[in-house]
Order: sequence, then structure tokens, then C-alpha cells
Amino acid sequence: MKKKIFLLLVTLTLILSACGPVPEAGTADISNRPIKVVATVGMVADVVKNIGGERVEVITLMGAGVDPHLYKASEGDVRAIEQADIIFYNGLHLEAGMYGVLERMGDRGKAYAITDGIDHSRLITPPEFEGAYDPHVWFDVSLWIQTVPTVRDALSKLDAQSAEMYRANAEKYMAELKDLHAYVQARTAELPQEKRILITAHDAFNYFGRAYGFDVRGLQGISTVAEASVSDVQTLANFIVEYKVPAIFVESSVPRRNVEALQSAVRAKGFEVRIGGELFSDAMGDAGTVEGTYIGMVKYNINTIVSALKGE
Repeated sequence: MKKKIFLLLVTLTLILSACGPVPEAGTADISNRPIKVVATVGMVADVVKNIGGERVEVITLMGAGVDPHLYKASEGDVRAIEQADIIFYNGLHLEAGMYGVLERMGDRGKAYAITDGIDHSRLITPPEFEGAYDPHVWFDVSLWIQTVPTVRDALSKLDAQSAEMYRANAEKYMAELKDLHAYVQARTAELPQEKRILITAHDAFNYFGRAYGFDVRGLQGISTVAEASVSDVQTLANFIVEYKVPAIFVESSVPRRNVEALQSAVRAKGFEVRIGGELFSDAMGDAGTVEGTYIGMVKYNINTIVSALKGE
């Protein structure tokens, strides 16, 4: 099966390289049917749904609990990409296993990295990823707002007759995101600065920490490809004991065994740290739930973090 999927991906790449140009955006016969959209991750899909409304039919490749850093395209994914009118993805190498195909589709005007609209001077450049950016931009709501115009403009180019609707939906959604940013700030203000220490399974929350004033530490690095070492566990355990951090957090898309090992290492040093809850990091909650929306996910995360660090 793996060989079959690999051959399909290679075939798709060769087709994209060898064939003539993909038809210009806006020339597809979409006037009497929904636009077929493929989005890689739930956060991206949610932006598209809010702006596209009833005009879009969105397929999300990576659902709840799926780690995009490790994800490999399936045969069904390849078929969905081939049949899509337009594709949206996060970019910044979040979808590492699919990046080559997505970039080639982008070169032909069919795929859009929604983070391209973010002011790159505000992106974080981790020292371990020289020349690359931290892709977890959705945890700073003020940055995620900047992805909305990219989606709005791409849909408007493809479907000019609905451009006014996309514009109105985008304005409404950006207003909701501004309210969300204020909500996170207000909840954060309930914690004194010395209590704002967030320890999670991997380094996904650096934008969150910078935006809302948290000292963020993850067992694994920016990508979950790198495993946490015994030294990493012990170093973080010493930090928890020194600062008497009351709670640490698991993530829905990362196995919890490393965080449980950290908890055991802390206990061995004579201090008890509890697991404060499960956070949504690289994937949102199940479809149809509040946490299955971007706004719901962000509110759930900040409520969980504040409550646990306050000892509630």
C-alpha cells in the first residue's frame, strides 16, 4: 500500500510538471455547483468555511488528533487534490510530507498557503530550523487574522460572481477573531505573571507565549519528528520543581507518554505536578463539536490553561 501511495504521488508530481498550465482560476464551471475545496488541516478548513459559506464544499485531509508534521498523503488524498477546484494549506512547512506537491500546485495557481498573507517580520525563526519559520501561527489570534484576506482573495479570483459575499463574510469573521484575541487577553490577565508557565508535549505554543505573555516550554521541538531525550525530560523536570509549576499539559495530536514520563520524573524529585488537561495544538477537536472550530478550540485551550494554573 505504501508503495502504491508513493507511486501515485510521484505520478501526480510528474503530471503537474509535464502537462500544460492548469486553467486560470475563475475559468472552472462552478456557477451551478459548490466550489470543491481541499484544506490540509482543520484550522485552515475553518477559515475557508467561514469565508466561503454555502459556496464551498470543504474536504479536510487531516482531522482531529492527526499530527500534520508526520502525516503522509493517502491514495484518497491524492484523488481529492486532483479533483479539487482550489486547495488551501497552512504553509511554513507544517505539512512537511506533502510540501512538494502543494508547492507545485501553488505554482500553477490552484493551491494557496494561507500564511503567505502574514507579515513575515512577525514570524518566529527557531534556531534549530535555520532558514525556516515556526508554522504554528494560529496560536496568536492577531496573526491568524492576517490569513483571512488570502482566502478571501483566492476565492474571489476563482468565483468572481460571489466576491461581495466573500468580502462581507471575511469582514464578519475578522471582527469575531478580534473579539477572540481580546477574550484570550482577558483570561490571561487572571494569572499573575509568575504563574504564566506553559509546559506541553511539543513546542507548538511559542506564538501563544509571545502574544499573551507566557513562558512556554515543550518536551519535543517545533516538529514532532524529533523525539524527547532522557536529558530533555530531566532538564524540564528540574525546571518544574524549581518554579513549582502546578500543572503540565498533554496534546490531542501527540502521544501522552512523554508528558507522563515527565510527570514521573518530577515525582521522583519529591514534587507533584498534575496533568492539567489536554490541549488542541496541531489539530482541532472532532467535527461538529465546539472545539472542532478555530474559535472554540482557542477558547477551550485558554480556559483549560488558566483554570489548571490557577489550581481550579
